[in-house]
Amino acid sequence: MAETGRENIPGQPSDVLSHPIATIEPLENSNSLIEQKEKDAKNQGTIITEGKAQVHYAGSEDNVFYNPVQEFNRDLSIAVLREFALNHIKERDKSFVGETFLKPGESYEHGLNVLEALSASGLRSIRYAKEVGGLKNILANDLSSSAVESIKTNSQMNEVSHLITPNEGDASILMYQHKHKKIFHCVDIDPYGSPSPFIDAAVQCVTDGGLLMVTATDMAILCGNVPETCFAKYASVSIKTKACHEMALRIILQFLQTTAARYGRYIRPLLSVSVDFYVRLFVVVQTGKNECKSAASKLSMVYQCVGCHNLTWQPLMKSAEKRYSRAHGPPTDTKCEYCHSRLNFGGPLYSQPIHDLEFVQSLLTSLDNPELGELKTEKRIRGILSVISEELPNCPLYLSLDATASTLKLSVPSLVMFRSAILNAGYNVSLSHCYPLSIKTDAPMSVIWDLFQGFAKKQHPDKVWPRPLGDKASPTPADYILSRLVAVEADFTTHPKGNPSSRMQKLVRFQENPEKNWGPKCRAKANVRRNKADRQSEKKKPRLDVDCNTEK
Repeated sequence: MAETGRENIPGQPSDVLSHPIATIEPLENSNSLIEQKEKDAKNQGTIITEGKAQVHYAGSEDNVFYNPVQEFNRDLSIAVLREFALNHIKERDKSFVGETFLKPGESYEHGLNVLEALSASGLRSIRYAKEVGGLKNILANDLSSSAVESIKTNSQMNEVSHLITPNEGDASILMYQHKHKKIFHCVDIDPYGSPSPFIDAAVQCVTDGGLLMVTATDMAILCGNVPETCFAKYASVSIKTKACHEMALRIILQFLQTTAARYGRYIRPLLSVSVDFYVRLFVVVQTGKNECKSAASKLSMVYQCVGCHNLTWQPLMKSAEKRYSRAHGPPTDTKCEYCHSRLNFGGPLYSQPIHDLEFVQSLLTSLDNPELGELKTEKRIRGILSVISEELPNCPLYLSLDATASTLKLSVPSLVMFRSAILNAGYNVSLSHCYPLSIKTDAPMSVIWDLFQGFAKKQHPDKVWPRPLGDKASPTPADYILSRLVAVEADFTTHPKGNPSSRMQKLVRFQENPEKNWGPKCRAKANVRRNKADRQSEKKKPRLDVDCNTEK
């Protein structure tokens, strides 16, 4: 991670952090308001344009905390919020005759009340106001007084003050104050690091059937590097697996599900995306005590073999026709049945579908509507949504084709060839949007090993297959697996569905790192300006930062 040495506001989201600025007084002449403010802002700081919004940051460019990589996050959120707002108004306003377009910048009587809990400069809220139709009001909250002043200034400069209400306060306290009112149809939580401190309040204050949008950037914790910290934050033990990015999504969904269930609520995932250095989740929060009873049946523990990385699932409960029973276990022996290695244990994870494929398809359709305007990252959004629309919904996590081949000490088979072999064997297969060489399939692991052994035989026809285990003193996982008797003969003939549609269309599905030292920026620091003497004196004594809106 690059060290910038910037001074930022505490407790702000990962996309934009503002700084104390000199207040720009609004001009009497509305016709010259924007030009004059832009001129004054350029003299005092930096103007950044994203989408239809222009945001002012005071000071030199070295002090600007703006992460352009997060533009995809904001663009995707706009696309989701547009579709959700349209569906919301159609359901509640019987006189509404519009079909696919709501005019941005107008306050709709039956529109959405949106809370952006951690707003910083207000860029995200301003973009919502200028690019999403069907909104009633946006409450842009921040703990920092200077950030709230920045929100006011930027709202005036973009002429959306009638839609945006700035608020200074602690995000969690604000949401707790509204837990009985439940006036927010959408709550956006985009902190620096972990969203866990805000989830309890968020699932209580959002209205029944409302949208909760959550970002997490603490991927090292979610992906298995520090399982004890993952349990402390999300009540789930993460494991190291090649499917770690989808596991991160399922850990947070588990946390959302169990937190909501405490208050007689449950979640319905609309879209769960792992991209760049963060995950972004969109879930609907609904109320229903009977549905809360099924919460345990949506969660599972997982056993992972340390040798061949095979995964075995253990549901917490079973459900059938609203009747619930304890799940039987254990599902595996103390050692892996394929390579005789020990097993790691993790979870619970959310083991149900993590996307609403009907909603995903409606998002793809909305991207074709020219009235909605263009999003800069639209090509990438279309590519990722296309891959997600192809994902098998009931197959949690995925295999890494290259890592699995490496376990067997084989070269990596062609993706199309191996997908064809699975399809020819009578099973379903798809990619995952989390990884280019992913295999998501309903085929049992025994079939996967049979197909890999067929590939090994094709690659080395001069050797004896299955490979004799012989008198090896310490057989490796590859020795055990390649010595198995094959039950399913591999057929590598190209299948009509072997090459996924999104790949054939050459869509932008997996983006490379766009810049050097790419990743999340530095965490937030104090929001006061200090002279050089103050900074030098602080270096001589220990400092304790305490901020309820900042993840340590």
